[in-house]
Amino acid sequence: MALSSSAALSRLRLGQLSGLRGKVLQRYEHRPLVSCLAGLYGCQWKRYQRRRTEPGDCCCNKLEGATFALLVVAFCLTLIFLFFWGEAQNDYNDFDWFSFGNLGFWFPWSVVLLVIAAALFTYIAVLMLLAVCLLSEGQKLYLHWTHKIGILLTLILSITATAVLSDLWSKEWTTLLLSFQVTAPYLHLGGMLLTTALAWPIALHFFRMTSRGEAHSFYVRQKLIIGVYLAVLFALFLVPLGMYSPCIKEEGKLGPAPTLIGHRGAPMLAPENTLMSFEKAVEAGSDGLETDVTISYDGVPFLMHDRTLRRTTNIREVFPNRTDSLAAMFTWGELESLNAGSWFLFHDPFGTAGSLGVEEQAQAWNQSICSLQVFLELAAKGGKQVIFDLYRPPRGHPYRDTWIQRTLEVIQNEASIHSDQVLWLPSYLRALVQEMDPLLQQTSGSQLPLEELQRNHIVKLNLHYSAMSTELTRAYAAVNITTNLYVISQPWLYSLAWCTGVHSVTTNAPQLLRAMQTPLFLMTPDEYNLMWILTDLLSLILILIIFMFHWWRERGLSFCSASKVMLDNGTYSKFRTEMSDVWSVSSGEKLSLRTTTPNLATIAEH
Repeated sequence: MALSSSAALSRLRLGQLSGLRGKVLQRYEHRPLVSCLAGLYGCQWKRYQRRRTEPGDCCCNKLEGATFALLVVAFCLTLIFLFFWGEAQNDYNDFDWFSFGNLGFWFPWSVVLLVIAAALFTYIAVLMLLAVCLLSEGQKLYLHWTHKIGILLTLILSITATAVLSDLWSKEWTTLLLSFQVTAPYLHLGGMLLTTALAWPIALHFFRMTSRGEAHSFYVRQKLIIGVYLAVLFALFLVPLGMYSPCIKEEGKLGPAPTLIGHRGAPMLAPENTLMSFEKAVEAGSDGLETDVTISYDGVPFLMHDRTLRRTTNIREVFPNRTDSLAAMFTWGELESLNAGSWFLFHDPFGTAGSLGVEEQAQAWNQSICSLQVFLELAAKGGKQVIFDLYRPPRGHPYRDTWIQRTLEVIQNEASIHSDQVLWLPSYLRALVQEMDPLLQQTSGSQLPLEELQRNHIVKLNLHYSAMSTELTRAYAAVNITTNLYVISQPWLYSLAWCTGVHSVTTNAPQLLRAMQTPLFLMTPDEYNLMWILTDLLSLILILIIFMFHWWRERGLSFCSASKVMLDNGTYSKFRTEMSDVWSVSSGEKLSLRTTTPNLATIAEH
């Protein structure tokens, strides 16, 4: 009797384990979830019919397959468009003013494009997520015609916008490549997470097709899917071997932070090229000041970036008939009568005007065009270096051929600044300029051979940030030529310049960059290797677990389908009788098998 009771208890435990295994093996149909997914994807809320695929069956017809392929293409293109324009944020201000020059009115088109890019990507990403979830549930795909039209429109908009921006703003592709140097380790991490998540639906369909032993065409498709997935996975595992980032440095190898040169002052805090703007730049901790110099009709050098006065003054109100006239064709008296600050508060180009107090807004509103002499006096008082572009006057201008001499006269005789504080950028008549004032720091705006730079006594290069290169910076520094990059206003780009070893940057945001204590994304090689190895290792383990689970479950389901359990006779009946005896002996009561029957029944169903 004791042996019989022990055997019955063992069989009870075995039955409980079998019931647990049956629950794990069971394929659950999440009908509410599937109905919701199908409603969002195919707009089949009320008339949704069960469309579960059998192992090896195609997930959709040819039309839906082509639509899903377009969805994947649209996902990739919208992601590229969003990432491309998101990384171009450093140059949004230039893009908006470029649009102003072509359209004739101000509007923050850069932000509009960013919102559009984010909306398109979100829409396509949601459709992709719905499709993957439906496939994971073994459902056939059916996309509503409105979504099909939406995918086509998204493709057209993304391709058109990317093509137009590439044509007008081709340098932004260089910005995108530069961004990879600091974001690549984190993009790799995101790619591994996505690939690991995709292992679930891929393993599910792979082993379901395997368990059925489908025809040759299904076998080929099965191997193709798993082959592509493994190829992508293997590539992601090895991608870090080809990554390069200047911000992966040994401790103690990072050089000093690049010094800051205020681009037309501090244009986020005050109207550009005004006295207030340069005062704000000095307050923000700028080490130098950058501007643009034009000669008035009566020979007064003044600060103005544009060829006309239309963008940054109230020329339409004061001289409505001369709106498009060149700035150099106005006398200094006429220029002084213009307001050069009200546009800043009205347009708010950087979205920062609201951060100014009432008194500062009143000060900004009353700014006028600044002369070169006043600008140099401010720099001399603060001990700041200055650098400026010098525009040659147009034909018919009295100073057409003597604008260099007139500018040097202001530097040497009309301002108290020392010549060695001036980074002389204009390349025209450089030998004559050096002869007239040898203390000026000769600066080149072009990447010239080292021999030519040394022959012209160049001490600094002033280059666009797209020319950023560790090798270039080191090569010039080896012959005592420093490098300045313009215009860098985003922290990630400043961080990259810092890691690259650049000596100074021209910026619209000295108040933001000055607050940075260390570069973003900075890590040591050991930290990077640890992050890479752990990411790959954890991903590999999770993928193996997912594939092993689906292999085990499909194998168990096939076994359960091949061996049906008899509920009324045979082994099960004998097991029920023995358990009743055990219960009667131990407690004198009748054993109820109702709690175990559903689990066994579940196994029988499968």
